Amino acid sequence: MNPETTIGDRIRRFRGRQMTQQDLAARAGVSVDVIRKLEQNRRGTSIGTLHKIARALDLDTSSLLAKGASVPSEEPNTGVVAIRHALTSVDDLLGHVEGDALSLDEAKRTVDYAWGAYWAGRYELLASLLPSALTQVRATVHAASPAESSKANDLLARLYWVTGCTLVHMGQPDPAYLAIRMALTASQGADDPLLHATLRGSVAWQLLVQGRYDESIRVSTATAVGIEPSGDVAPEHLSAFGSLLITAATAAGRAQRVDDARDFMRSAGEAADRIGYDRDDYETAFGPSQVVMQTVDVHVVTENYADALNAAKKMPRDGRLPLASSARHLADRACALARLGQDQKALDTLLTMERMAPDWIRYQTLPRLVVGELVENQRRRVKASSLFGLARRLGVDSTT
Repeated sequence: MNPETTIGDRIRRFRGRQMTQQDLAARAGVSVDVIRKLEQNRRGTSIGTLHKIARALDLDTSSLLAKGASVPSEEPNTGVVAIRHALTSVDDLLGHVEGDALSLDEAKRTVDYAWGAYWAGRYELLASLLPSALTQVRATVHAASPAESSKANDLLARLYWVTGCTLVHMGQPDPAYLAIRMALTASQGADDPLLHATLRGSVAWQLLVQGRYDESIRVSTATAVGIEPSGDVAPEHLSAFGSLLITAATAAGRAQRVDDARDFMRSAGEAADRIGYDRDDYETAFGPSQVVMQTVDVHVVTENYADALNAAKKMPRDGRLPLASSARHLADRACALARLGQDQKALDTLLTMERMAPDWIRYQTLPRLVVGELVENQRRRVKASSLFGLARRLGVDSTT
């Protein structure tokens, strides 16, 4: 096998000679056996464990996974650097706002298109769209009349939000966090408490992605308490509340706080049952399907793989998950299947996911992790040609 092509190789390299396996295990809060087997490429592991090891090594998790850090672009004024420049505008210091203001209808179409691209996993398209869109919608807010100000700020908040979400998948956590905080600021001018609460939930999600699980739980639960429904409320209110609980459950699962994760999911399920169907409010899917999807995810990250597959059977036949969510659900199922030794089913599930969301899969950690495990541990028990073809497409080394 080529040097430093697996997670174990990278852990060993970053650990170096100054830190023993025992030292790393103690810092990460995992057993020495976990570190030893990972470095010997004899074990798969959960994303939560990788977060712990990465933090102990003072790294981003993407460094262990060799996840791409940006979206390359040959077009001028596009890509991650251009998005960073658009986020860090100095217009306020120069006394004027660059860019041509859009009408509110035009701005809404731009924001809706960006969110559609996001849920389809089209991050390269977003890398081209977002720099100019940020400049234009910011100019729209500046030019808005008092009567238009609330709506303009609402659109700007949603655009900053989708920018932050996109940057997370591009492996850019710092500008992603800046974008979501800018979205929160813009939402204060939108006069919509549920939008503001949902954006706080996105902050909690970004903290979760960074491995800051306790902070994620505190932010999401405190926000949920602030909007807890009382009596008859609109479905979008239940949706916003339930989404916050799902974020708390996901963070608790990754922190291995299993009882807390179950409690949060139970409460989210009660909110979904009150609605009775899948909804899409504030650019966020919530309903029975989302509850099943995240229940499966919690079981996977807490290594209850049989429970994950049993929970997946409860997915509504008429569910309305966004494409990215459906693909993520298949990734969780593939992980559970692989960990239970059902390699061919895991591979078939991954290939289905790739056909469904070819753009999305290229920027995701979990599919790469599962494919790597199949390549390393299940070589003789799967159809090598299809597995290795998928491995090549995802950049996973399959040489011996």
